[in-house]
Amino acid sequence: MTATSALLVGLVGCHACTRVVEIGTDRCDGCGAALHARKANSLARTSALLLAAAVLYLPANLLPIMTYEELGVGEPKTILEGCSELVSEGLWSLAAIVFIASIVVPALKLIGLSGLVWSVHRHSALRPLDRARFFRGVEWIGRWSMVDIFVIGILVSLVQLGALARVSIGPAATFFAAVVVLTMIAAESFDPRLIWDRAMPADAPEDTL
Repeated sequence: MTATSALLVGLVGCHACTRVVEIGTDRCDGCGAALHARKANSLARTSALLLAAAVLYLPANLLPIMTYEELGVGEPKTILEGCSELVSEGLWSLAAIVFIASIVVPALKLIGLSGLVWSVHRHSALRPLDRARFFRGVEWIGRWSMVDIFVIGILVSLVQLGALARVSIGPAATFFAAVVVLTMIAAESFDPRLIWDRAMPADAPEDTL
């Protein structure tokens, strides 16, 4: 069976309401949104967002993310230092959750999305179904990246006992939140249909408007 696509048979999907419309009109006849065969400048926008996220990923992990003071004694902790302290306290499961959500997941999104963008840029026709599934997996798992920020926010609001104990947010939290937001927008801006264009008998435009 020869592979085909909606674009090759004269159809285009609306990005707003997902309605399938025949090519030849500029706007969707269902919701009135502008029609695009592929997301406009998908590769360029995704690449720029990933580059910005990669730059911010370093301070997000090297700077302190929070400070816990007990009886006036405490020092800033990075994400890795916080995980190490949790392990030393015997909280292996919590340390694993923080490590995976705060370090592994953002890195996976950066590397995974960068690899997909590179494969499309190189016109790769290798295993498009697996790459499309990988993209969906990366897109889904990325929503758990904010677990660390949520935990810190809860601690800051709950652990405010004056001189006894206090939790304050470090500068890394801002960088970390920015990395998460940028990678989420990057995943949204990437058009996975570009993966399939090279598997078609006649190539669709790579990054068409």
